[in-house]
Amino acid sequence: MLSFLPLIWQMRLWAVVFCVGMASGLCAAGCHRTPALTAQEAEGKRLYTGRCSHCHEDNDLALKKVPPDLHGVFTRKALPRGVAATDDAVRQNILHGKGMMPGFAGRFTEEQMAALLAYLHTGLL
Repeated sequence: MLSFLPLIWQMRLWAVVFCVGMASGLCAAGCHRTPALTAQEAEGKRLYTGRCSHCHEDNDLALKKVPPDLHGVFTRKALPRGVAATDDAVRQNILHGKGMMPGFAGRFTEEQMAALLAYLHTGLL
């Protein structure tokens, strides 16, 4: 099929084709792939979307002081108020509120709170 090219050039061409194919296959399999959420994380995402994102992402209440971005909240050493970024600290913020954020005590079951925290640990995929 490539008989018009010298053998060395044919080999180089096939090597390039192979490498490009492998690189594109690897990239398609992993470069922009978002890991699947567990059932608990998916429930946390549903709760976050319904109860949190309208302030923490969309600010559709037109708050003058924009609430903090929660993407990667657990990858930071501390929460915006300076407290260590732990499950307990985030749980306390959610339940009791802080600053302009109202408390959500009584609005989440323990299972829902665990799901929300699990989703926040994903970095908000």
